[in-house]
Amino acid sequence: MTATGTTALLGVAGEAALAVPGVAGLQPRLTAAAPTRASTWPHRTPFEAGVRADRAPDGSGWHIEVRCVLTRGRRALDIARNVHDRVAAAVIAHLATHGVAEPVTVSVTVTGVAA
Repeated sequence: MTATGTTALLGVAGEAALAVPGVAGLQPRLTAAAPTRASTWPHRTPFEAGVRADRAPDGSGWHIEVRCVLTRGRRALDIARNVHDRVAAAVIAHLATHGVAEPVTVSVTVTGVAA
C-alpha cells in the first residue's frame, strides 16, 4: 500500500487521536474485534481498529471516522473537537507531504468513558 493509501492514513489518524489528552483508547468496530465483558480499557487492539478511512464516493478526497473512549473528568465535546481537529490536520499534512492535496472530512464518535 502506498504512503497515501488507506493503511497509512489509518496509522496517521490513529496516532493523532491517541495523542489528544483525554482519549483513553480507540473503540474497535464490532467487525474488527468484539471485547469480552471481563475486559477493561484500554483494549489492546491495534488502533487502526478504531479508525476507518474511506475514499469519497466520487474519489475527490477522504472521509476518516474515529471511534474513541474518553477518560473521566473532561468535557466530551471538547475532547471530540480536539480529536477532530488533530486528526484532520495530521491526515492533511501527511497527504501534503506526499504531494497529494485532497479534501478530508473527519467524524468522531465517543463510544464510552473509561472507568
